[in-house]
Amino acid sequence: MDGTTLLRAVEHSAGFLERHLDGDWRRPGEQVEMSAAQLVAHMANCLLWYGVDFCAGPRELATNTVSVDDGAEPVELLRALRAAGRVLAAVVDAADPGDRGWHPAGIGDASGFAGMGCDEVVVHTHDAAQALGVDFEGPADVAHAVLGRMFPWAPAGGDRWQVLLWANGRAVLGARPRLTSWRWHVAPLAEWDGTRP
Repeated sequence: MDGTTLLRAVEHSAGFLERHLDGDWRRPGEQVEMSAAQLVAHMANCLLWYGVDFCAGPRELATNTVSVDDGAEPVELLRALRAAGRVLAAVVDAADPGDRGWHPAGIGDASGFAGMGCDEVVVHTHDAAQALGVDFEGPADVAHAVLGRMFPWAPAGGDRWQVLLWANGRAVLGARPRLTSWRWHVAPLAEWDGTRP
């Protein structure tokens, strides 16, 4: 996972949402009781937080606040999302291999932070699409990369987008029920012990 993958995820999502600017961006969603506007602001906030948290190193930095105004016009929210994506992409691409950042899910490397960013963007775009009453599908290559990096415990095979939605508690996967809890694997993959969190 790197900045290029993150920017592909951001552009896919922002481009999709741009085609639905005439929808009701204030209507709450179903699975996630946030509106499309709130979700896009949340995505941008997350990308900015991740950039700061990674740069701050492996100890929690609790002094900063980041806030994208969810009351802004949708077109401005999408500008904020794209800008935040560029910030995090630049941070992870400039990182040294030994750099680590703090996150509640663990001490992550650059690929872990890029993976969290990709997952936030494509899964919350799915949520925003539901709030807007339209269907969204994340790019298969991004879904594949996110599953391999952030959810190494997820089942192999099948439609990778559906598996990613399942891994994030958004869908039933065949006989597997919807997950009620999950956790990213943020640390370098070499540190994964092969168990599901």
